[in-house]
Amino acid sequence: MTQTTQAPAAEPAATLDAVLDELAERREEFQRLRYVPRDFVDRLVRLGLYRASAPQRFGGEPMPPADFLRLVERISAVDGSTGWVASFGAQVSYLGPLPVDTLAEIYADGPDVVFAGALFPVQPAPPTERGFRVNGRWKFASGCMAADVLCVGIPGDDSTAGKPRGAVLRPRDVEIIQDWDVVGMRATGSFDLAVHEVDVDRDWTFIRGGEPSIDEPIYRYPTITYAAQALSVVSAGVARAALDFATGTGGGRASVTGAPKLADRPYYRAQVAEAEATLRSARAYFYEAAEEAWQSVLHGELDDGKNAHLRLSAAHLARTSAAVVSAIVSISGTAAIYSDHPLQALLADAQVPQQHAFLSPTIYDSAGAVLMGMAPTSPAFR
Repeated sequence: MTQTTQAPAAEPAATLDAVLDELAERREEFQRLRYVPRDFVDRLVRLGLYRASAPQRFGGEPMPPADFLRLVERISAVDGSTGWVASFGAQVSYLGPLPVDTLAEIYADGPDVVFAGALFPVQPAPPTERGFRVNGRWKFASGCMAADVLCVGIPGDDSTAGKPRGAVLRPRDVEIIQDWDVVGMRATGSFDLAVHEVDVDRDWTFIRGGEPSIDEPIYRYPTITYAAQALSVVSAGVARAALDFATGTGGGRASVTGAPKLADRPYYRAQVAEAEATLRSARAYFYEAAEEAWQSVLHGELDDGKNAHLRLSAAHLARTSAAVVSAIVSISGTAAIYSDHPLQALLADAQVPQQHAFLSPTIYDSAGAVLMGMAPTSPAFR
């Protein structure tokens, strides 16, 4: 299994500032490439993002989820696509149900393993004597260009209670099809993966959302929920960038029509203030739910109600953040209609997280059902 070399422990905040400065200089390069290149992902590795959900047993340094999410938010405020790629440092916890011996092989060279996956559409994988023969094409493998391990979705069976499996593969066994051509989150490199008749040992497959083979707190935190949070918080970073732009430019030059500059207009001041309050309120709920859930994990078990608040607060943050950016654009005058205006890129990025299945409007219905003592109405709610 291809590995990274062992990286040093996470470095201090000053290093994060340096990485963010470099990101600000290179984000247009990433947009042209349509992916975040490996050399910059290595910078994220050195911040500890990819050992943040790795097992302590294999050298990982798990972060409380709220701490990890705040890091992703800061990165996203500089570039949403890079924040999206960084968020997959949490999604390595998907690998938790793999057998311990398989995890030991994956982490043989250290805890900083960069993971990417494309689980859908689930493709048929006929069983073999040792496992499965994998063949097909899968979509949305964000961050795949820099990944050390990749996984694709194959069907479950009676032993998985109907849940699909993930098949873990070496990058050399996977073809990356660079077909990602979108407006928002353009640099996530969410390319298609193709696999051509590769035999995968059963021990290199896992049940998506299955019971982890290692009992550590980070693996008792619900995996799919954590993935939803990590994607949602990207939108909060993008909204923060839009608000900072609005407050920073409001005092700029007057309109070409002779109208007062933006900061002199009461409606502009009032709507920026309202957007600030709206975003901060959604963030407060989001982080409150994350911190309360982590304490429950550390001191017992996370109940369905707390998980419902995690899912609800994540979906709410994504939708609120998108609305905040739209509101800022709507009051920013004709300058904001040009394609090269900074708000246009932020507007495009802000729309993407809320489109993800983990953050769709159906989550509100499922969360409401659980909070009323019913079963969730959407699959993979926990």
